[in-house]
Amino acid sequence: MPSTLGRKRVQLIQELFMLNELDPKAAGARRLEGKVCIVTGAGQGIGRAAARRLGAEGGKIVVAERIGETAAETVALLKQFGVDAIMNVVDVGTLREAERLMKETVDVYGRIDVLVNVVGGTIWWQPFHQYSEEQIALELERSLFTTVWCCKAVLPIMIAQSSGSIVNLSSMITRGGLYRVPYAISKGGVDALTKTLAWENGRYGIRVNAVAPIGTSANDRVTSRLTIRPGVIAEPAKGSDAYYQETRGVVPRPLDRQGLPEEQAAAIAFLASDDASFITGQIIDCAGGA
Repeated sequence: MPSTLGRKRVQLIQELFMLNELDPKAAGARRLEGKVCIVTGAGQGIGRAAARRLGAEGGKIVVAERIGETAAETVALLKQFGVDAIMNVVDVGTLREAERLMKETVDVYGRIDVLVNVVGGTIWWQPFHQYSEEQIALELERSLFTTVWCCKAVLPIMIAQSSGSIVNLSSMITRGGLYRVPYAISKGGVDALTKTLAWENGRYGIRVNAVAPIGTSANDRVTSRLTIRPGVIAEPAKGSDAYYQETRGVVPRPLDRQGLPEEQAAAIAFLASDDASFITGQIIDCAGGA
């Protein structure tokens, strides 16, 4: 018998596959027609929503995900709606694996037009002085270096073709918050990377921007935040549930609700597309006015 979590997951996937449109918010737009788009972390949450949106707008989608099962689900969903999509099971926590992802994408499609770096996320919730050295290093590995390595790996390809759009995932946590200092450091690094790469690579026709969400609902989450690597699960921090609950509602905002993955995906699609052809080096807040 499948577990309660397993049954819930099957139900969510079935609901996704019964959609009449891949992303109704796209409203028929085809701004990414024929563009080769890599989306990291596309097996769930914002990553999957971004893959759906870019696919709905005509992109050829490379689903880059470390969990093969969820990657396959996303690819199957995209193909149901006629999207040219492939998966690449990869952990972009190392430069070697990021370079393999880029090489294998070029081997299939001949180019890379869009890179969306979604991989990341808080692992632990606790006061900074309680983090161990290893925990801090792992938070940086997940939420900063995954983006660093993918940008480094894709740039030679985009420079050679004299075009490309990189969209990174930042976070409003950089403006202040509780119990996620290593994550905030990581996303502050993503912001700095975004701005400096934009200055350095604009001459090659490459744009680099970022979207900064706040709390985002992810009902299709399968891979726990505590999953460091496939098969490697971290221990939760002592008191983490209480610390997490304390952060709820700390940052007031005009739109008093969580964001939706599809809303983040809409901002990502805009920055990836030629509608943003004169926008680079920007961190776009998609956070309900926070």
